[in-house]
Amino acid sequence: MQTMAIQIQDDYVNDFMNYVNNHSDSITIQKDKNLELDPYFYERKRDLEQIIEDSENGTMEILSQEQYEKEMKIFFKDLNANL
Repeated sequence: MQTMAIQIQDDYVNDFMNYVNNHSDSITIQKDKNLELDPYFYERKRDLEQIIEDSENGTMEILSQEQYEKEMKIFFKDLNANL
């Protein structure tokens, strides 16, 4: 058995569901709970995995809360000075 994701044009959903119902012994449809909760779940997951990989291999630095607050103070101070 193979699992795949499909996209169906809105105006074709009824025809597709009729096809599936006529072949129900060979096709099972299961909604993806992740996509129901967040339509961009898999894109966000991929991006997060990339961030984790980048932080682990040293390509990206992860700041502590204290470092972040310092950086933001400096950023806003510079921003206000340039207004």
